Amino acid sequence: MLEARREQLFERLKEGIAVIRSADRRAYDEYPQDSDFRQDNNFYYLTGLETPESWLVMFSRSDGRDSVVLFVPERDPSQEIWTGSQVGPAEVKKLTGIKSVYPSSEFEKRFLRQLARGAQLAKYTHLYLLAGVGVPGVREIVDLGLETHRSISDLGEPLAELRQVKDSVELARLRRAAWITGEAQREAMRSVRPGMYEYELEALIEYVFRLRGAERVGFPSIVGSGPNSVILHHDKNRRRMEDGDLVVVDVGAEFEYYTADVTRTFPVNGKFSERQREVYELVLATQEAVLEAIRPGVTMRELRAIADRYLREHSSGLCGRSGCQKYFVHGLGHWLGMDVHDVGSYTSALEPGMVLTVEPGIYLAEEGLGVRIEDDVLVTEEGHEVLSKNAPRTVWEIEDLMGRAP
Repeated sequence: MLEARREQLFERLKEGIAVIRSADRRAYDEYPQDSDFRQDNNFYYLTGLETPESWLVMFSRSDGRDSVVLFVPERDPSQEIWTGSQVGPAEVKKLTGIKSVYPSSEFEKRFLRQLARGAQLAKYTHLYLLAGVGVPGVREIVDLGLETHRSISDLGEPLAELRQVKDSVELARLRRAAWITGEAQREAMRSVRPGMYEYELEALIEYVFRLRGAERVGFPSIVGSGPNSVILHHDKNRRRMEDGDLVVVDVGAEFEYYTADVTRTFPVNGKFSERQREVYELVLATQEAVLEAIRPGVTMRELRAIADRYLREHSSGLCGRSGCQKYFVHGLGHWLGMDVHDVGSYTSALEPGMVLTVEPGIYLAEEGLGVRIEDDVLVTEEGHEVLSKNAPRTVWEIEDLMGRAP
């Protein structure tokens, strides 16, 4: 699968050199290595390696004789007592399928100096780099590339195009991440009680993440109750939840570098009030209208128009004379994958293998009443599949799980 991804990237490149730097470990004064290392997404996508201080160099040729070179640190037994066993150049060949693997210490000699001299590498007219502030290692390469008069292009665009459509390995990980997140939402519904603090619910949710195999959260967990339910990215999670509150729980487990993003809104006391039910069911019906329209060929813009139209036509009087549309203040959804807001163009028509969120919401600040329902959705050949379907969505399902259904 890794080799197939690299081949697909080569198909998107002109004759040239693509360079991707791994993430670095953060050093501490007291400890020689940071134990919470997370690899750069693009480097991991193409190599499957969690090794820091590494370089991937891809040589794209017009005659099809493409090649890949990888530079990774040599093993340092004196450090492995702190970090555990590490992989060196010999082991990396087997793990990645890349035959040309050298120590990172040789990167300057084998690549940078040749790039500067322009001898063996002169025929490669394009230099592909990941743009962005703080991208490790780019500064010196950009300077050298300018000196050799190469055309410098952003590697992020072809990589984003490639990553936007998920392969079978990615989909398996996203399914697992969504399932874990759904299980955490279920446990939150079963356990919430008036008098609990938002951070207690947050701790429970993230405990379930780790219990089910997630390595970390995909983003800071949002647990917003009562007046905090109308704050879109509330993540302080310090408020005491009261009887009669709704709580918006927007969370995502990360499983093997792929994150879910699932939001549920439910009553702290287990029973929706009549007003809460009215608003909730409008948001849910809006989401259902969008889900029914998801299929290959549709665009994000068209899906948003469906949501807006549904709210205009079905919310008369519920949020005042103007209806509820103006209280839907954020986007309908986003791409999902290695990043919670994953890479990819929002003008692209949906294709099988794309994964997106669908998250309509209504936020009535004057009432302290916010409702958001968000699911992770895979585009299939026939239509769509909801990956987060194990998390209850209907009023009856939620109240039943919470033990308050009639």
